[in-house]
Amino acid sequence: MSGVPLFKLAPNLTVSRLCLGSMSFGEQNTLAESFQLMDQAFHAGINFFDSAEMYPVPQRAHTCGRSEECLGRWISQRKIPRDSLVIATKVAGPSGQMTWIRGGPKCLDAANITEAIDNSLLRMQMDYIDLYQIHWPDRYVPMFGETEYDPVQQYASISIDEQLEALSAAVKAGKIRYVGLSNETPYGLMKFIQVAEKYASHLKIVSLQNSYSLLCRTFDSAMAECCHQESISLLAYSPLAMGILSGKYFSPGGGPTEARLNLFKGKYSEGESRYNLSKKIIKAATMEYLDIAKTYGLHPVSLAIAFVLRHPLVASAVFGATKSWQLQEVLNACKIELASEVIEDINKIHLRFPNPCP
Repeated sequence: MSGVPLFKLAPNLTVSRLCLGSMSFGEQNTLAESFQLMDQAFHAGINFFDSAEMYPVPQRAHTCGRSEECLGRWISQRKIPRDSLVIATKVAGPSGQMTWIRGGPKCLDAANITEAIDNSLLRMQMDYIDLYQIHWPDRYVPMFGETEYDPVQQYASISIDEQLEALSAAVKAGKIRYVGLSNETPYGLMKFIQVAEKYASHLKIVSLQNSYSLLCRTFDSAMAECCHQESISLLAYSPLAMGILSGKYFSPGGGPTEARLNLFKGKYSEGESRYNLSKKIIKAATMEYLDIAKTYGLHPVSLAIAFVLRHPLVASAVFGATKSWQLQEVLNACKIELASEVIEDINKIHLRFPNPCP
């Protein structure tokens, strides 16, 4: 392995600065195709792979868990030494829609977290998970395109103490090594860190997996300060804004029919609420970023990925790819360093079109 830079996420946890997400494995990608993508990523120097119990997307009862299964089978069949990989996965938060996952899931209580960890270990055929993340909070928070907190929507939720106690027990049992949060708010991050102090002898929260891209820089307000002061690294998901920043959706005909926002149109509400192609501001901002790439002789994917990786708080960019050439474009991008004048031009566009995909 060589080529992709590394980042020390925790004392005994070094990750590649590119992390291959598996949310297409078992849906858009067959098992064989998934293996080919993971082979290519691993041999290029990617050691970091991210999944979730609810994957692939769009989430459905008969496909649930396939992404973790694909990942586990790849490790087993390729006989890859477990300690040469960093495997991350996530427990689903409360959702009335996914009744096939523990009845909803209804909540993130200790029983749900423990069962989710055990099931993920079984699906992936492994003894431990390197980084276990809460996919989204148990409590009400604005998410997936929502930006304003509405106190009226608050509901009774499981205490952070109970959630961390369950995760602490899993660390003690050797089932998970480190804990991460995802789709969190500054309040949630700080509260988890505060409560985690009582488990500090063995449990450590090391990462936050939130969206970050040219079209979504909301992290840079309150959350960036929290992460900096508390030594929490950002795992930036959707660095290409679900492929929008490649420019493919604004090509003649609206892009390839197999592109995710076309293929699953009307079936993937979490994605479409944030990445709504009918919003004029998204197209306007994207076209300007594409112009910057053209002006400086950069591939649009290189511009988008390099922008994310230059952030001092970003440990790794979590991306998806369904084709070998898409994966190669991202691999190429991690070698690019953006000049100061490129950043100046990017920031001018951001001032005019701030966070069109929050």
